[in-house]
Amino acid sequence: MKPHTVFGVLTMVISGLAQTPASNLQVDVNNFVLYNYDTFDMNQFGTNPNPTNIMMKTYNFHIAIGDITAVGGTPAKGAVLCRTVPMFVLSPTPAHGTQAIADTTRSMIDDCSVEIMTAGGGAVGTIYYSGLYGGPTPPGAPSASTRSNMIVTGGTGAFFGVRGQAGQISWTPRVASVTEDPANRRLNGGGTQSIILQLLPMFRPAIVLTSGGPAVVHSGDFSLVSAAKPAKAGEILTLFANGLGPTNPAVDYGQPFPAGPSAPVTSPIQVSVNGAAADVLYAGSYPGAVDGYQVNFRVPASAASGSLVLTAGFIAGNPVTIPVQ
Repeated sequence: MKPHTVFGVLTMVISGLAQTPASNLQVDVNNFVLYNYDTFDMNQFGTNPNPTNIMMKTYNFHIAIGDITAVGGTPAKGAVLCRTVPMFVLSPTPAHGTQAIADTTRSMIDDCSVEIMTAGGGAVGTIYYSGLYGGPTPPGAPSASTRSNMIVTGGTGAFFGVRGQAGQISWTPRVASVTEDPANRRLNGGGTQSIILQLLPMFRPAIVLTSGGPAVVHSGDFSLVSAAKPAKAGEILTLFANGLGPTNPAVDYGQPFPAGPSAPVTSPIQVSVNGAAADVLYAGSYPGAVDGYQVNFRVPASAASGSLVLTAGFIAGNPVTIPVQ
C-alpha cells in the first residue's frame, strides 16, 4: 500500500472517532463565606452573632458554604459546601516560613459538593468535585476557567455517574472566624463565586428517533410531525425521550416505570424550537418503559422550522429537526 493511501485510510479512521460530548455548566454562588479555624476552643464555635473578617493563614483548616443562585444561567437554589485540608501554598519562588517550594503554583486542596435545587426548591441532584485550588488551569480546561485543577468525581440524582473536571471563573469569599454564628450567614452577608464544571454525563436527554423521523407527535391525534403534517406555532406537541433522570415517585435505576399514572421528572426540563423557548406543560415517565419519558410542550409563536433541543437537569441533548408551518 502506498504511503499516501495509508495516510488517507488513517485520516478516515481518525475522523470517524467521535469524542464523548462534554457539557460546560456554570454554577453561580452568593453569600459565600469561608469559616477559618482561627481557634480550636470548641466553646467559642458559632457563638458570635456579628460578622467577622480575618486573614487566611498557612497551615490552617476552613469550611466554606454559599447559596447557589443560578445554574447555566437559569435561576436555581441549593448550596455549595467545601472542606479544605491544611492550606499549604506551593510556589517555585516561595516566601520563607509561609510557602512551600514546588514546581507548581497552588493554594490549597478542596473537597466540594454542589447540591442543586430548582428555583422552586425541588431537589435535582449533587455534583462532587475535588482537587487543587489556585494556580493555572490544566490543559484542555474550559476557556472560561481562570484557575484551579480539579476533577468531578461523581454525582447523584440527575447527575448520577457524571465525571469531568472543574475550576473557578471567580472566587471572592468573605473570610470569617469559626467563632461566627453560621446561622446568620445570609444576614451577615458574604462574597461570590462562579464555578465552571465540564461534565461528561453518564446519560443525557435524547429524543427518540423513528423510521419516520423524531418521535414528536401532534397531541390531538398522536400523528407524527412530518413534512406532510408539520407543527404549527402555538400548537401543543408531545415528544418521547430517554435520559431525563429521576421521577417522583422514584423508580430504581434500570427498572421499568409502573404501569399506572406517569410520574413527573424531578429535573428542570427545557425545550427550544429553532432557538425559541417553548412552554413545557408536562414532563414525566412513560408507563411500562425503562428510561422512557414523554414531554408535552407548546410550540413558540415565533418558532420556525429548525432544530428541536431538549434539556434535562441543565444538560442539553443533541438537536433534531422538525418542520413548523
